[in-house]
Amino acid sequence: MDKSTVLSTILQRVIPKETIDFFMGELAVVDVARKFTVYDLFLFLSEAAFQQWKGYRDGEQRMAQSGLRKVNYSTLSKKAKDVPFELFKRLLHHMIQLCNRKTRRALGIPKELLVVDSTKITTGLGRMPWAPLKGEKSGVKLHVALLVDRGEVYKVTETTGNEPDIKSCPSLQDSQRILVADRAYGKHARFDEYQEQQERQYFVIRLRDNTIFHEPIHRKRKQPFEGTIHQDFTCQLGKNKWLTKHRFRVVILEDPKRNPVILGTNLHWHSAEKIAHIYKQRWQIEVFFRWIKQHLNIPMLFGTTPNAVYGQLYTALLVYVLLKFLFDQGNATVHASAQLTFVEFDRRFTLQVLPPEWQVYLCLHFTPPSNI
Repeated sequence: MDKSTVLSTILQRVIPKETIDFFMGELAVVDVARKFTVYDLFLFLSEAAFQQWKGYRDGEQRMAQSGLRKVNYSTLSKKAKDVPFELFKRLLHHMIQLCNRKTRRALGIPKELLVVDSTKITTGLGRMPWAPLKGEKSGVKLHVALLVDRGEVYKVTETTGNEPDIKSCPSLQDSQRILVADRAYGKHARFDEYQEQQERQYFVIRLRDNTIFHEPIHRKRKQPFEGTIHQDFTCQLGKNKWLTKHRFRVVILEDPKRNPVILGTNLHWHSAEKIAHIYKQRWQIEVFFRWIKQHLNIPMLFGTTPNAVYGQLYTALLVYVLLKFLFDQGNATVHASAQLTFVEFDRRFTLQVLPPEWQVYLCLHFTPPSNI
């Protein structure tokens, strides 16, 4: 494959140095380095995620082969420690805005599904004492909102590993979409807030198994339930001072192991089967987390400071957004006989053995200007 299709070269076309300079100006970040700049660090972290390098020392040996400016591992470590991770967070959300499509296919659902969840990355307590967990561990969380119908990252934020997931939800939710989440986000007081805010936040969220239902009224049906659904009713949730002010809908079904799955929602116009289908889409974010951990080296934290850790993680997610964009646009461009699955595209792109039609597509659309 022509060298113009390697990841760092494509990144230089999609996110040129001027973009990073702009965000650095917003954050008042001054880069006085000449030998290894913030932009060089960004390209290094991107290649490190994509090629699954094992750390700064490993990356030092591989940089030149990837067309990167070579420095020693101590310079890499110091740079990653000094650059505010907020810069990489802004770059990620800038990439999301660049790459996410503006259109969506109709699914018979009035709004898109926005699945929210978190993944935890852990290490020994001695490596990150600022992020302690129970026992002799430390860790951080990435909280992600995923547009399920498109497989696109929508929003991301970070916390240390011991922060409850519910605290991150306000920064991820979007009243233009249906929020889908697991039990960690099932706080009853938040349900009332969703119902009362100026533009109502619709949701399908799993409830805890010990949830108390106050004055349930079963919904009338003309046909028996399909699949594993057992109940569909409205009620207030909780009791005493924790009782919700509003009535919400509850749909109860069984998982494959015959354990109860209790769903709370304020969607009253869909069938119980549709509510169950919406919640089942939450599994897509688990697939997403598994993919990025397997393919973008996320569990392998290079540094130990917040800037180094979060900067690496945000850059890895940026690489995912770019790969997904290249895949979606490529499959829409090449002939049907040359179309690939995302897994095939990632493997072939990594090995630089893409079919000729894909190589032409990448060269035509992502060859950088001569001044880069």
